[in-house]
Amino acid sequence: MGRGDGTGRLVSRPDADDTGTGILHVDMDAFFASVAVLDDPSLAGKPLIIGGSEGRGVVSSASYEARRYGVKSAMPVSIALRLCPTAIVVNPPYHRYTEMSRQVMAIFHDVTPLVEPLSIDEAFLDVRGARRLWGSPGTIARDLRARVKAETGLTCSIGVAATKHVAKMASTISKPDGLLVVAAADTEAFLRPRSVRALWGVGPKAAEALESRGIRLISDILDTPRHALDQVLGAAMGERIWHLSRGIDAREVHTGRSEKSVGHEETFHTDISDTRTLHVELRRLADRVGARLRTQQYEASTISIKVRFSDFTTLSRSRTLPEPTSVGQRISDAAIELFDGIDRRQAVRLVGVRGEKLKPAAMAATLWDDDAEWRRVEGALDGAAARFGRGAVTRGSLLGPARGGGALPTNPRPSYEH
Repeated sequence: MGRGDGTGRLVSRPDADDTGTGILHVDMDAFFASVAVLDDPSLAGKPLIIGGSEGRGVVSSASYEARRYGVKSAMPVSIALRLCPTAIVVNPPYHRYTEMSRQVMAIFHDVTPLVEPLSIDEAFLDVRGARRLWGSPGTIARDLRARVKAETGLTCSIGVAATKHVAKMASTISKPDGLLVVAAADTEAFLRPRSVRALWGVGPKAAEALESRGIRLISDILDTPRHALDQVLGAAMGERIWHLSRGIDAREVHTGRSEKSVGHEETFHTDISDTRTLHVELRRLADRVGARLRTQQYEASTISIKVRFSDFTTLSRSRTLPEPTSVGQRISDAAIELFDGIDRRQAVRLVGVRGEKLKPAAMAATLWDDDAEWRRVEGALDGAAARFGRGAVTRGSLLGPARGGGALPTNPRPSYEH
């Protein structure tokens, strides 16, 4: 398995057997860094860091040249620059990423209507029904890579397999700019030598639990009785990896993509201890979450917060609301209540607010709506944002100490989960 920097890369020959396949996982290569190079070709071949360059900026992405020095996403830029002092920090406007993503996704939809986006730069495609038009899955993947390169200037890596799980593993191993085809009959042979950490859903703690018992490779899982896996991981996780290690994955490509959560978080220039300042920041984030929920016509049933302290200790808290909401005031009230319940003995480095367990927004108003006035106010803010831009008009309560004296966030960014 590659380490995310292009080492350990495996690709298929042009005549690779694609019998029994039909699922493609397409992943753009170092997408954010590649878009930066597209806009400034002089950056090609250089170690690039995408992120804020001042204060406590965080790495959003990095080129493969930078990754080989150990630079990773979510790493503080200051640490990344110590690992790779020659790296260039760039931060193209976010609209460039969404613009390029739309172009790429449009190409995918030209091949098949069965496209399941996972994020801004990757998607599953079911091409089993496109054979008559475009050829076998392997042929479709080769042509798709060439078309993406010709029309956008970007490269992508594609895994072709019989299931979503194996296709995703294959695309990862083939990066960057590669194609790896795993015929249905070759699935077990492909999986056996891979690390247990390559299995979808096996996080660091689960991997450590398995490795501590000598289960390091997928072949070890195949040789482990099912009841033993359940004892180590629990019945649900045990069942999942038992199936995935055998290439069993019944999940279909779903075109109706819906977000499971919507969140925003901010990292501060300097650690903050003042409770009022932190309350203001939580309300600001809650308003942004509410605005996104309303734009996407969702309501959140659960509100969660994330708090990172000066020593990098990170806590999260959540609560379920009596009724789902997209009202920023209601979200901020819940967030502040959760925050005030935390025993804070250190200054705060980062705060985040997230709406979870999303449901389609209720279309009909109830007879008594306790949030009617806030809906009217926030609807007016939405209208102003649409005309003049987000932040042109805001609540007076947000014009507090959080916007003065070094408390400006250095890395305000949306966080997505699908």
